[in-house]
Amino acid sequence: MTLPGPDEWPVDADRSVAVTDLLRARAERTPDRTLLIDADEDERWTAAEFDRRVARAAAGIDALPGDGRVGTLLPTGVAFAEVAFAVPRLGRSLVPLNVQLDRETLADQVERAGIDTLLCDDDTEELARAVASDDVTVTDVGALDDSSGDSGAPSNPRDPDAERLVMFTSGTTGRPKGVRLTTANLVASASASAARLGVDPDDRWLICLPMYHMGGLAPLVRSTLYGTRAVLQREFDADETARVLREHDVTGVSLVPTTLTRLLDSGWTLTDALRFVLLGGGPAPEGLIERCERRDVPVFPTYGLTETASQVATATPEEAFAHEGTVGRPLRDTSVSIVADGVDQPPGETGEVVVDGPTVTPGYLDDAATAAAFGDRGLRTGDRGYRDEGGRLWVLGRADDVIVTGGENVRPANVAAALRAHPDVDDAAVVGVPDEEWGERVAALVVPDGDPTVDALRAHARDELPAFAVPKTVRLVETLPRTPSGTVDRERARELSK
Repeated sequence: MTLPGPDEWPVDADRSVAVTDLLRARAERTPDRTLLIDADEDERWTAAEFDRRVARAAAGIDALPGDGRVGTLLPTGVAFAEVAFAVPRLGRSLVPLNVQLDRETLADQVERAGIDTLLCDDDTEELARAVASDDVTVTDVGALDDSSGDSGAPSNPRDPDAERLVMFTSGTTGRPKGVRLTTANLVASASASAARLGVDPDDRWLICLPMYHMGGLAPLVRSTLYGTRAVLQREFDADETARVLREHDVTGVSLVPTTLTRLLDSGWTLTDALRFVLLGGGPAPEGLIERCERRDVPVFPTYGLTETASQVATATPEEAFAHEGTVGRPLRDTSVSIVADGVDQPPGETGEVVVDGPTVTPGYLDDAATAAAFGDRGLRTGDRGYRDEGGRLWVLGRADDVIVTGGENVRPANVAAALRAHPDVDDAAVVGVPDEEWGERVAALVVPDGDPTVDALRAHARDELPAFAVPKTVRLVETLPRTPSGTVDRERARELSK
C-alpha cells in the first residue's frame, strides 16, 4: 500500500481541526472505527464508544470543585487516555505528573503548576494525598464514571493557541521546568510526523512508554487525529511487548534506546506488519543502529523535546544506516539553526541547536525561564550539534554539560565514546563531580560487557584522550541510572560517581 506523502497528508491535521474537540471530531467523522485497544485486558473501543467514556469522565471532573489546571498521578492506560481528552474538553489544562518521582518534587510541581484537581487511582491515591495541599481536590478516576447519561459535560475547547497541556521536563541536569503546550502545537507535531513517517489507514501505534512523558502521550493524540488505532500497554516488558507487537499486528512503536536494546536482546522476532520504530529519548548507544540494520528493524532515530511536542528531526532507516549517529533532517515547518556566539554556523561547525516553528512551546510556567530560553531564532535547546552538508542534524550533548577540570574543558560525550570503544564495555556515562583540587573531576559510570578492571579502562582512556580528560573516578555498575524517558539521569549519575 502506498502511504500518503507530505502533500497528500492529512485531511484531519489542518489548523481548523485544532479549534474543535479532537476526539469529538474523530467520533463524528469515523464513529464505528476502532480507535483504542487495551492490550493488557484485550478490550477495544470505537471512536464513538471512547467518546462516550470521555464524556462521562468530563462530567465527573466538571462536578468537582475547582476550574484550574488538572493534574494526574496515573500510569499508562485507558484511564489516563480518558482524562487526556476529558480535561481539554472542559477548557482546562492537563498536567501529567511522573508517578516515579519523589514526594518533595511532586509537591513542588503541584504547587508550581497551580493544580487544583489531582486525579489518581488505587495505586497512587496515597501518594496523591501526600503531595497535594489542603486546597487541592484529590479524586480516584474510578469515581468519575458515576455520572449518569452519555452526553456528559458540554464540549468547551479553547482557542488552538491557548494552553492545553503542561508537561515537566525530565530535569536530568537541574530542576524540571513546566512546559506549556497548545492544541496547535500538538496538531502541528502530528502533521509533521505524518509527513515523515507516512500514515496507513490500518496503522496500530503501540504505546508502551509512560504517558506522562511526551513519547507516550503524543502517539495517542496523533492516532486520534489520523483515525488510526492506539494500542496501550501499561508498561514495557521485553517479552510481553514482543507478544503485543506480534498479536496485535502493530505497525509502529515508540521506544527509547534502553527498551529497544532489551527487545533485541530478548530474541524478538519482527512481523511483516511493523513499518516504523520511532527511537528517541536520548542518543543511541554505539552499535544499536547497526544491530537494527542486521535485523531489518525499520528504525527511525529522532531528536525531540517536550518543548516541541515531540519530534524536531527524524532520520529514515536508510539515512540512519548510511550515516550512523544522525537524527536526520528537521521535520516539515520546523527550522533548526546551529548558533555559536550569536552567529549561525555553516555545515560541519558546532554550536547550540536552536529550533523554531509551529510545534514550539509558547513558554514555560516560569516567565524568567521563558525569557532565558528564547531568542531571535527561536528556542535555545541547550543541546550542542551540527548540520552536515546534506542538512542532517547531529546532536552531540548538552551545551551546559562541559566539565571544567583544572581550567581545561572536557566534553562528557567524547569521554563516554572513548570508554564505549573498549571491547569489554557495554555502555558508559560521564559527569563532572566537585573536587577541591581540580574544581571538577571527570567521573565515569561503566556498564561492563566482560571483566574489565578500572586500571585497564583508565589505561584505554589515556590512549584515546588528552590526559586532563581521563576519568579520575571509574565505577563499574550493572546499569546506568536513567529517567523514565530513557535519558541518563545525570544528577543520579553524579551521586553514584562520588
